Amino acid sequence: MNTVLALSGVVIKEMCRRKDFYVLFVLTVVITLMMGSVNFFGDAKIARYLKDICLLLIWISALVIAITTTARQIPAERESRTIYPLLAKPVSRGQVILGKFLGCWLACGMALLVFYVFFGVISGSREHAWPLLHYFQAFWLQWVMLGMVIGIVLLGSVVFTAPSSNATITFIVVVGIITLGRHLNQVALQQPEPLSTVVYTVYFMIPHLEWYDVRDLIIYNQNLVSWLDCGLATLYAAFYITLLLFATGLVFRRKPLNS
Repeated sequence: MNTVLALSGVVIKEMCRRKDFYVLFVLTVVITLMMGSVNFFGDAKIARYLKDICLLLIWISALVIAITTTARQIPAERESRTIYPLLAKPVSRGQVILGKFLGCWLACGMALLVFYVFFGVISGSREHAWPLLHYFQAFWLQWVMLGMVIGIVLLGSVVFTAPSSNATITFIVVVGIITLGRHLNQVALQQPEPLSTVVYTVYFMIPHLEWYDVRDLIIYNQNLVSWLDCGLATLYAAFYITLLLFATGLVFRRKPLNS
């Protein structure tokens, strides 16, 4: 466990040294402050619209950070040839996968927390309301969802050669699941056999990332999500993360490090 924590610590330090997070955070801050400086918060509809834009920026930024940070982990180790002394310590390939996952997930959580604290301060100071439990549920469910995204990217990093192709394909897949995943069962009903069965199979096999998008909870001040549902959603994500990491470990063990 100490080895896994040490590897994850390296990933977190690497993210802090890189400029990705700072650029995205500054961009989000500038756009949010420019919109928030306009005195529209007296209108409930415009207030919701501004919160919607800010939360959308947080979602996009978090996805970009998670995908780009994870996509370069194992390829960078192979390219710099640091993977050889790392595995000779000895550190198992399974520990490398777990360390990379934990580091990326914690790094994304830290970045996401900064985004949500900033958003909460701006929104709360304007609306004079501090729905902390709403923010916590939105933060937690999004962070859990990012764990599945990181698992997908890690699997891609041992399948695809270039980090750029892995990041591009993963981003397309993730956006496709978030925007179209919930509609696949309806599409299946309109298709003839055997295409209907194929679409249904895809619907039940993919991780439904769109379930974790609870931005409306904050935008429209809706009632909290049931804590039981939050727990079940967390278990659902844990299942897919475990499955993805297991698949990544299997592929990584069989993959020559020089390829």
